[in-house]
Amino acid sequence: MFAIIDIETCGGKFNYQRGRITEICILVHDGLTVVDKFTTLLNPECNISHYYVGITNITNEMVQNAPKFHEVAKKIIEMTENCVFVAHNVGFDYNFIKDEFASLGYKYQRETLCTVRLSRKLIPGRISYSLGHLCASLSIEIFGRHRAEGDAVATAQLFDLLIQLKNNNPLYKNKGLVEIMTRRIDNIKKYILNKLPESCGVYYFLNKAGEIIYIGKSINMYNRAQSHFGTDERKGKKMLNDLYNVDFVETGSEIIALLLESEEIKKHKPLYNRKSKADIFTHSIDWFKNKEGIISFKIVPYEEAENSLIAFTNYLSTRERLESWIEEKTLCLQYCTLTSEGSFCFNHQIKKCNGICAGEEEIEEYNKRAQQILDQYSFHHPNFAIIEKGRRADENALILVENGHYAGYGYFDVTDNFSSSEEISGLVKRSLYYPDTDGILQSWLRKSKRRVIDL
Repeated sequence: MFAIIDIETCGGKFNYQRGRITEICILVHDGLTVVDKFTTLLNPECNISHYYVGITNITNEMVQNAPKFHEVAKKIIEMTENCVFVAHNVGFDYNFIKDEFASLGYKYQRETLCTVRLSRKLIPGRISYSLGHLCASLSIEIFGRHRAEGDAVATAQLFDLLIQLKNNNPLYKNKGLVEIMTRRIDNIKKYILNKLPESCGVYYFLNKAGEIIYIGKSINMYNRAQSHFGTDERKGKKMLNDLYNVDFVETGSEIIALLLESEEIKKHKPLYNRKSKADIFTHSIDWFKNKEGIISFKIVPYEEAENSLIAFTNYLSTRERLESWIEEKTLCLQYCTLTSEGSFCFNHQIKKCNGICAGEEEIEEYNKRAQQILDQYSFHHPNFAIIEKGRRADENALILVENGHYAGYGYFDVTDNFSSSEEISGLVKRSLYYPDTDGILQSWLRKSKRRVIDL
C-alpha cells in the first residue's frame, strides 16, 4: 500500500512561529488505483505571508476556522499506517510532517518513496523533473497547481504511469518499486537509525570488519546520526561508503558524553575523526609566584610541569596560547619567561606592558589580571564531584575531580546517600587521563551553575 501525499506550507522548512502546514492531501493507493482520500486545509497557528499566499492562493481567512494539525494527526497516522509514504520530492513533505509530529512529542516514521528519483530512473533524460514540467511533458493535466489535492492527484497519475513503465521494463518488472529505489546507503541508514535511541550519548560507526571508523556524541544520537546521511562533504560520503554497523553508549549527561567522546577518540583514533586524536602532550604552561609574589607563567616540557594550567601536543600551539594571554591581559614578557630576567620587556617599550618589569605597576594590580587566567584554567577546588542527571529518571550521574584533574564518572540511584568521599569515589569508572579533558570540563562549568560537592 502507498500513501501519496502533498502538502502546502507557509514556510520553506518547519518553524513553529512562521513555517507550518496549511493544507494536506492523502491518497491511499493499493498499487492499482486510489482507494481512499483525505484532504483538508489546516490552521497553521501563524501568519501566512503574502509570498506564500501568492504561491498557493491560501489566505489567512481561508484557514481561520480550519482544523489545527494536532486535530488531524491521528487521521494522518491511521491513513499512512503500513503504507509507503510517496511524494514528489518526498524529503520536503515527509520531513515537514515528521517535524509537525515531533512538535507534539510523537516520533513519526514511514518508509518513503520519491517520484522525482523514480522518474529519473524510469524516464531518464528529461530537462526538468519538477512536477509541473514533468506532468506537462507526459500530458498529465494538473487541476489546482500548488494546492494539495491538485498536486497529489497529479502525483498519483504520474505514479500510475511509473508503475506501468516499471512493469514493462525487463530490468525492473520483477522488482518492487521500493526495491528499485533502494540503494545500499538507504538500507544502511535504515539499519543504523533503527538501532540508535533519541537520547544523549556517544555513538560508534563501524566498518564491515568491526573497526571503529568514527566516534561522535550528541544529546540526541538518532538525530545526529541522521545528519551524517545528508552530508555533501567528500570525506563524509566516503565514510558512509565504509559504514556497516553502529554501537552506542547512553550517558544521560551531555558533559559525560563530551568527556567520553574525547577519551574514546584518543584511544581508538578512528579514521574519519579529524579532531582530538592526538594523545601525546609535549608542552605545558606552568604557573608560579616568584620571590616578589608576582604570578608568573612559563612554557615547560609536559613531563616537567609542576603546576600545569594547560597542555598542548606541540610547542607552537603552547606559545600561541601564552602570547594570546599576554595580548588579552596585558601581561609582561618577563613574567611569562619570554625575556631575560631583570630586563625591561620589549612590550613595555611599545606601551603594551604596564611596567611591572620596570617597577611602574603595583604587583596587586598585575596579579588581578593574571589571576583571571588562573581562575579560567583551574578548578575551584582540587577534589569535588559534580552531580548530573543520569540515563533514567531514577538515576543521577557523578563526575569526579581528584587532585585538580578529571578522574572519571559513574551513576547512582537518586535515593542513595553518601557518608564519605570514599563512597563517592568508589562509584566512579576511572578514565584514562588526558590534559585536554580538564579544559573540556572547565569550559562546561563556566557556562552555568552545577550541583557540586566538595570532597
